[in-house]
Amino acid sequence: MTLLIPSPPQPRFWTISRLAGVAILAAMLVFAFAPLVASGADPYRQTLRLALQPPGAADLFGYDHLGRSMHARLAAALRLSLGLALLSALTAMVPGTLLGILAAWRGGLTDRAFSLLAEAMLALPGLLMVLMLTAILPGEPAMLYLGISLVLWVEFFRLARALARPVLSSSAVEAARLLGFGPWHLLSRHLWPAMAPMMLTVTAYSTATAIMAIAALGFVSVGVRPPTPELGAMMIELLPYYEEAPHALLQPIAGIFLMVLSLQLIAGKERP
Repeated sequence: MTLLIPSPPQPRFWTISRLAGVAILAAMLVFAFAPLVASGADPYRQTLRLALQPPGAADLFGYDHLGRSMHARLAAALRLSLGLALLSALTAMVPGTLLGILAAWRGGLTDRAFSLLAEAMLALPGLLMVLMLTAILPGEPAMLYLGISLVLWVEFFRLARALARPVLSSSAVEAARLLGFGPWHLLSRHLWPAMAPMMLTVTAYSTATAIMAIAALGFVSVGVRPPTPELGAMMIELLPYYEEAPHALLQPIAGIFLMVLSLQLIAGKERP
């Protein structure tokens, strides 16, 4: 009599929390890009007679201390933060993943050299590195993007190196090598399918980390500077008026919270 042992259930990809995260992020993207197709949506236009006016029919989100549309500025700030954070995370993921695979594949001196480089990067606080780069060209989003990417790639390298090692030593990869398959086949058919779920999860977490870093640097007037709409810079601009117009200050805070929440839900642990 043959005893059949059922295989463990596979985790569902589209969990409720992940669907909720996708829905929140999609709603924010619609909100961020809707003013681009609307007429008269200018985040820089000032009308001082409308300063600190509450939400109304003219603008559903009210106006800031200079009479600028909060709707237009919040949408522009979301586009900047999401675009810059996602670009930083993807830029860090590609070289970090490839270098991690290369270190695990070659081993020896190559592994030690890349691991030493990663440890050297970890020895320097990430925020200090970003501050050093942004000091070269103050207020330039390109330097902010470069600094965040240089901080994030180490996490991808270490994770890819750890995930690639057991895959490279597996019997499936050894059989593929004996059959004469090249590196591209091993990467596309064995390595990446095994690593993709974890790497994409870390990408979502890294994007959320980049969003918070951009906002924190903007809050201390180091990152993107006024009048460019950016969530952290908007918070520090509106902080003196929190008693007169609390709705204006709460809007960039809510924007950061919802973006980070959506990415955390998307990257959340899968449950069977």
